[in-house]
Amino acid sequence: MRHSRVPQARERIRLYVEAPLAHGAAVDLSAVQARYLDAVRRLMVGESVLVFNGRDGEWRASLATLGHGKGKLAVDEQTRGQSGATDLWLLQALIKRGPMELVIEKAAELGAACIQLVTTEYSQRRGANMRRLRTIAIAAAEQCGRLDIPVIAEAVSLPDILADWPQGRRLIHCDESRAGPPMNEALAAASAPAAILIGPEGGFSPDEQAALAATTFATPVSLGPRILRAETAALAALTLWQALAGDWRA
Repeated sequence: MRHSRVPQARERIRLYVEAPLAHGAAVDLSAVQARYLDAVRRLMVGESVLVFNGRDGEWRASLATLGHGKGKLAVDEQTRGQSGATDLWLLQALIKRGPMELVIEKAAELGAACIQLVTTEYSQRRGANMRRLRTIAIAAAEQCGRLDIPVIAEAVSLPDILADWPQGRRLIHCDESRAGPPMNEALAAASAPAAILIGPEGGFSPDEQAALAATTFATPVSLGPRILRAETAALAALTLWQALAGDWRA
């Protein structure tokens, strides 16, 4: 165990923890977190990090012990109170692993509250590694400063999603046929809560297009004159929504 002669604050290090946070609380680090602080960041006992759990805001915590894959934090003081997440969902059709992981990371950074995975006729048949996707979302939240972790929901078929759609939530359907208005025009009259639907690499099937058109809650929108990859479309749509209807306006 290393001890620092002059403890230093490294407050840019943020960790997500499950434990309740309050002044004087003790928080056990996971083995992964302990190894990261010890071997990668080379922290010493007495140095500070920021912690959050999605419920109690953000807190400064001092490293009480560290070594041999274990560690404990002493929670000192709150730095930010808990704020509500932007009420935006991303419905992402299953795509290849690398692009899917990119979408999860960037959707977390862009403030999506929920990422619902979707199976469609042309989507990837291989299931997603939910544990890895959650790990990616946590790392993104730690890095970008958000106070919560987006919910990542197991894949559900598009017909089932449409059949059980919650009343009052608008579904913004990014339509590769470009039949809808530009997304910025559609968002001019937008109101939360909302969800953005992104299809797979092959787009939506004719039957799926017809099912979406038959709903009263789905609005088709265009993302411009070029055909975008699924991951590009997701990031473009999230960015537009945040800029025109989300928390970027604050």
